[in-house]
Amino acid sequence: MEQITVDRLAALTTPLVIDVRAAEGHVPGALNLHPSQLADRLDEMPHETAVYLICQSGARSSRAAEALSARGITAVDVIGGTTAWVAAGLPLDQS
Repeated sequence: MEQITVDRLAALTTPLVIDVRAAEGHVPGALNLHPSQLADRLDEMPHETAVYLICQSGARSSRAAEALSARGITAVDVIGGTTAWVAAGLPLDQS
């Protein structure tokens, strides 16, 4: 499974970020999906580009990335999650 730092993620142009938490405060532009919804939405996942998964600390997103990778999706876990995102001074959408 691939991993990426929040700084590298923030530098990407229009990445597909999936936040697997129910909490408020998301990486700008992130799609909010509970891990249980991922399998039902595989047909919506791109196969030609990476999907970046994030949670609060990285544990839940790591498991989600492994599950998507096992289904042929290029899934990248965001190291440190939104905790690292905020610590790096990056903004969150509060919706």
